[in-house]
Parts: sequence; structure tokens; C-alpha cells
Amino acid sequence: MADESPLIRSLRAAVAAAPGDVPLRLHFAELLLAEGLGDEAVAEAAVALQHAPGDENARALMVRAMGLTAAESPAPPVVEPPAPDAPAPAAPAPATPASPSFDWDAAEQQVRDLVGPRFLEDPQAADGDGTAGDAAAWDVDAPGSVRLADVGGMEEVKDRLEAAFLAPMRNPELRRLYGKSLRGGLLLYGPPGCGKTFIARAVAGELGASFLTVSLSDVLDMWIGASEKNIHDIFETARRQAPCVVFLDELDALGAKRSRTHHSGLRNVVNQLLTELDGIASGAGNEGVFVLAATNVPWDVDIALRRPGRLDRTLLVLPPDAAAREAILRYHLRERPIEAVDLGKLVKATEDFSGADLAHVCETAAEAALLDSARSGSVRLITTKDLLGAAKQIKPSTEPWFAAARNVAMFANEGGLYDDLLAHLKRKRKL
Repeated sequence: MADESPLIRSLRAAVAAAPGDVPLRLHFAELLLAEGLGDEAVAEAAVALQHAPGDENARALMVRAMGLTAAESPAPPVVEPPAPDAPAPAAPAPATPASPSFDWDAAEQQVRDLVGPRFLEDPQAADGDGTAGDAAAWDVDAPGSVRLADVGGMEEVKDRLEAAFLAPMRNPELRRLYGKSLRGGLLLYGPPGCGKTFIARAVAGELGASFLTVSLSDVLDMWIGASEKNIHDIFETARRQAPCVVFLDELDALGAKRSRTHHSGLRNVVNQLLTELDGIASGAGNEGVFVLAATNVPWDVDIALRRPGRLDRTLLVLPPDAAAREAILRYHLRERPIEAVDLGKLVKATEDFSGADLAHVCETAAEAALLDSARSGSVRLITTKDLLGAAKQIKPSTEPWFAAARNVAMFANEGGLYDDLLAHLKRKRKL
């Protein structure tokens, strides 16, 4: 390109600097066409049409440029006229215009890095109809590797889960003998940060079931009827993926008492949730769909959700016991530089701490050791003293929850819903 004019060289640089400027590119193509560079003019017109598919000037320029390219191809051979005595041949059919000798592969390589795809595939259209709220859009986790054996301590919780879900699943003959259905609901409640979500994942792992987590933000929608459709789509997805554990997180927000709900949309969400739990909307019911829910305030959950056949079994998840606290502390200290840590002392000093509190203890102790190391210039390992000092600074986050739950257990324990909580408070002498 050493012999091209300075104007064309300048325009080529300008087009490279502003690839999306269609008028500039068309002006450059006009100059190329005037210089007899038909192939380059066609390439520039093709790029302009990629940016502006409906541009009439770009289309007209493409036609003229392709015509010039076709005119440069070899002329067709001349046909000699027939002899005078020979019969006149039949009139030939109209000739098809010759295809332009344009290298489309080369043009594609030229514009590959300048022009992105004009159309994007809808990610929802692969498995569903592409509409908002399609059931195929819900993310379902494959069966995980977490098992109840990974949950430290909490033997009472594990025994209740074994009776509610796991024993019927492992013994199909006994299940059929006693008429136990492979469906059910379990409500986990207790102080925040005590591992309710982790236990739900462990149940899914024990069942070899898929896991679908649902929270309020997944359901609520600004359009009338869309929230109810989201609930229906979630359960339809779970039925197709059975066996599947549907985990309703923060059930007090998703299934709040309708008598206290002033917004009709939230009441309709609770109504739809009741319908799906009963399996009325599906002819096959909820066989193989296990519904687990978690809440910190079960007394704010609509009572209809807890009647027999729905979330009829309730399980109190208390702060981790001594064995669980030791396992949690080991987990959070496993990759930190520690020295001669006495877990026995630390476990005794962290009674009533939640799992989140224990993680905070380890984090605080690590910060203290890090600060000392930065001040002294030499690395110091985390010791028992650091961890015990951190435990003294941190108050158990479960105490406010037990203060509120005590009044419920004492004065609002209709039907014995909170007998397990009442028994725990008596053992701890918190009544």
C-alpha cells in the first residue's frame, strides 16, 4: 500500500480509529471505488451494513462496488452467428448474471474483530419457551458431597432427620409396609448462624437428591400474578428433578402470617405456597419432593403452613454443642498459623456461641496476631491466649434470640409447638 494516496491513507487510519462511524466508512469506500479498488470497497460496505443493516446508502454502494468487481472479471466468449441455410436455433433463456468474484472469507477475517454478533441467543430459550419466569430458568444444584457425618455433633438433630427422611428412603420395603410416602416437609428453626442451611444441604446429600434454594427475592415480582407463577415454576422444576430438596430460606418472610399482611400480593404468595405443598397443582403430587424450610422466628410463620401434610414436623436447631464447636473451630483454624492451641479450653469458653460467632472468634484472634507481627517485624503464630481473648470480647449472638423466644415458649406454646425449646430453656435454667 506504499503507492496509495495520502487521502486514502489518512481515511484508512480514521476508520480504524472509529470503526462504528458508518458515514466515514462509506466515504472511505466511495474513494476506494473511485480509485478502482472494488474488492476493498465491497469489504468496507459490508462492514457498514453490519453496523447499520438498514442503511440505503450502504446498500447502494455495495451494489455499485459489486458491479465494478463483476465488470473486472473475464468477458464471456463470443458466439458465432449460424450459417444462412441453417435453421434458426431456439431463443436462448435469459442468462443468469455472473456471481461476483468477491472473497467473503477474506472479508469475514477482516471484520471479525470489529463487529460483534448482531443477535444474541436468549439463554432461557434453550430448555424453555424463553418467557420470563420459565421453570427451566431455576438453578438446581446437583446432588452434593456434604453428608450428615460432616455436621459435627448435634446428634439429636441427626436422629430426628433420620426418622423423618432418611430411614424411609433407605428402606423401601418398610416404607411400603407402613405406608410412608416419599414426600414431606420439615421446618428448621433456631437462632441465626447455627447451620440450618448446612444441615439442609447435608440432608440433600444423604438422599442423593438435587437441591433448590428459594428465598423471598427469588419469588417476589412487581407484576400481578408473577410471584404466584414463580412459586408454581419452582415446584414444577423440583417435580421434574425428583428426588429434589426444596429449601425455603427465611420462611417467615416468604410465608408470613396472612392476618398480619396488608399487601394482597404477599397473601396470594402464601396461598400459592399452600397449594404447591399439597401437590394440588400437579396430578402426580409431590412424590420425591422434600420440602425443608428455615426460619429464626417460627411464631411469625402462617399457621396453615404448619398443619399436618405440609411443614408438619418442626426441628429446633440449637447452638452447636461441644463436639460441634470443636469441629467448627478446627475447620476455621485449619489453614491459619497456630501453635499449641488448647481446643478443650476454647470449647468451654464458647458455650452458646453460634457457628458464625466461632468463625468470628478465629478471625479476631488472627487479626491480633497479624497486628503484632506487623508491629514487631517478625511472624507470630496464633495461640490459645489469642483465641480466648477473642472469645471474651465477643458476646454470643444467640442471647437476644433466646430472650425473645423465652416469652413465646412460656406464653404462646399452643399445641406444644415449642416444647423442645421449653425443655432446652429449663435445662439451661433460662426460665
